[in-house]
Amino acid sequence: MSHPAGRTGIAGNGAEASLGQLVASATTEMSALVHDEIALAKAQLRQDVKRGAISGMGFMAAGMVLLFSLPMLSFALAYGFRAWTGWHMSVCFLLSFAVNVVVAGLLALVGAVFAKKAKRGKGPQKTAASVKQTAAVLQNVKPHPRPGSSAVQEKAAAVARSSV
Repeated sequence: MSHPAGRTGIAGNGAEASLGQLVASATTEMSALVHDEIALAKAQLRQDVKRGAISGMGFMAAGMVLLFSLPMLSFALAYGFRAWTGWHMSVCFLLSFAVNVVVAGLLALVGAVFAKKAKRGKGPQKTAASVKQTAAVLQNVKPHPRPGSSAVQEKAAAVARSSV
């Protein structure tokens, strides 16, 4: 039969080691969770920036088409309409301008669709909400006493009283 103090010491060391392992494991898991959520936020932000860039490029393309094609395309369309219909030149120029406005409107519509997708994405906001939810859950976590821990605490208190 071994000495009771030795047995208590061994049990105490084993409990401390397992507690340390639990803390190390929890710390590792929390670190991995935080890193994964940061990576998710970056990926969602990249996607929203890409959609915003496509939207901006659509609006820019609409402006460029309207700016650079109006003189050349207006003359070409007006003279084409004149040859095709025989209408007065002013009506033909107005018709060619209307065609240019419709093309620019379609390009602006493409830009608006991508802008709505980028606005609706809300990637980083979702991740921030997830991080807040995780933090709220972790704040409410309390350590649970192990079964039989009251006996260990009583023995520790008895040892502390006897050594005083």
